[in-house]
Amino acid sequence: MSVYADAVPRSGEESQSGARQRTAGFRRNRFRGTLTFSALDLGTNNCRLLIAKPQGDSFRVIDAFSRVVRLGEGVVETGRLSKGAISRTIEALKVCANKISRRRVALSRHVATQACRVAENCSEFVERVHDETGLALDIISPAEEARLAVLGCQTLLRRRAADAIVFDIGGGSTEVIHVRQHEGGEVTIGAWVSLPYGVVNLSEEFGTGAIGCSVYDNMVALVTKELQAFKARCPDDLGQDEEHFKLHGTTGTVTTLASVQLGHERYDRNVVDGSWHECGKTRDISRQLAELSIEERASWPCIGQERADLVVAGCAILDAILAHWPVDRLRVADRGIREGILRTLMQQPLR
Repeated sequence: MSVYADAVPRSGEESQSGARQRTAGFRRNRFRGTLTFSALDLGTNNCRLLIAKPQGDSFRVIDAFSRVVRLGEGVVETGRLSKGAISRTIEALKVCANKISRRRVALSRHVATQACRVAENCSEFVERVHDETGLALDIISPAEEARLAVLGCQTLLRRRAADAIVFDIGGGSTEVIHVRQHEGGEVTIGAWVSLPYGVVNLSEEFGTGAIGCSVYDNMVALVTKELQAFKARCPDDLGQDEEHFKLHGTTGTVTTLASVQLGHERYDRNVVDGSWHECGKTRDISRQLAELSIEERASWPCIGQERADLVVAGCAILDAILAHWPVDRLRVADRGIREGILRTLMQQPLR
């Protein structure tokens, strides 16, 4: 199956309905397989890196890094990236820069998302990152973020499903994308939205402890209101024929809940990535977590201390999405922006 890298408009083309813009599919080059590529995704909550080499129509990961940095902590209240968040993030980026150097990466892209988009001191932060790590950050638009998320999980899209909703619950925003598959394997984006809520800013607004079902329902209602306008731009019958419609959730919240639902003692990407889960059970687990204290959530395998305070906000966002498209099963992808970047880099012609 092929996907078109310009299915969503790039920066400067902010229309939220998808034109059928195309680029060539995954290009082969006999010299390309010897090169190393890297993709860095600096989100509101996490810093993630993948380093890979081309392999057939995909790639083989040779190194990776992930750390919770909470870059967007307090941004909603102050409008600025805090000194502590900047220090934590730069330390993580130094690790990434070292890996990129040691692996002799030929072509890379380092992107930052919502926290940097809204912070008034973003330019200062970007300059400091370059001075201290040598990495040049690209602050991408919501449109580009949606495009990369779809490219990242496109290999999991099923030919039989004519339509899909792909969503990525982040730290400061949530991208929700309607993907349509056409005869012959072409994949385009029909509509998309970047919701102004992620696990960090929603937690800061509603709290992180044992919030209970009443507050949890208020969180869900807030996200639901944001989703309604997007759903109105989608086909009226979207999701009614489950045989030809699928829900795909990427990274973060959904992978954590998938691991919990599978009963894992330790997170196993090879099992979680591409797995299917009953939406009813997922929503039940979400509401159960809302009733627990941070300490109680932290005791659950695969949640732990790092995710215990923010996981309920992610659950609420997921719950709102599942309520809008009430299918029986959700497919979970432990892949997203980084994989989308790598595919894009590997499609570019060599010079």
